[in-house]
Amino acid sequence: MDEKRSGRHGLASSASGLTIGELAARTGVTPEAIRFYEREGVIPAAARGGAGRYRMYGSDDAKRLRFVRRARDLGFSLEEVSDLLALASSDPKRPCADVNVLANRQLARVQAKLAQLSALQVQLHRLLAACARDTSIGDCSILEALSGPDSGESVE
Repeated sequence: MDEKRSGRHGLASSASGLTIGELAARTGVTPEAIRFYEREGVIPAAARGGAGRYRMYGSDDAKRLRFVRRARDLGFSLEEVSDLLALASSDPKRPCADVNVLANRQLARVQAKLAQLSALQVQLHRLLAACARDTSIGDCSILEALSGPDSGESVE
């Protein structure tokens, strides 16, 4: 059996039963995203069946796609999702240190993004606090701040 089609945690692929629309409905992933994941090799190409040679998927494909969706929802890149899938399909006795490395790396990215968003929130609060709400557009401090020079930018 192909490595991408086998593994632990219900991530193997089978070739029976579901059309791409049915798979999309079961997993919350659009048909376009399913095709994209196939092209990128994140999920195996579907078997073709029926008179129109439609893509056909099995319950194991749905499990694998749900895994992909959940990993993407957590912000993992496609490469990291592929790495996680490979780890999930590896020796079940293997330590999960590699999984923890990926998860900790993603957590650090999320924390950095939260810090950026927090700084942005502070800036917006300052702009709003300085705003004289009953003024005209021509005297709007928020628009003035947005139009002014950046820090370190010279004014000509």
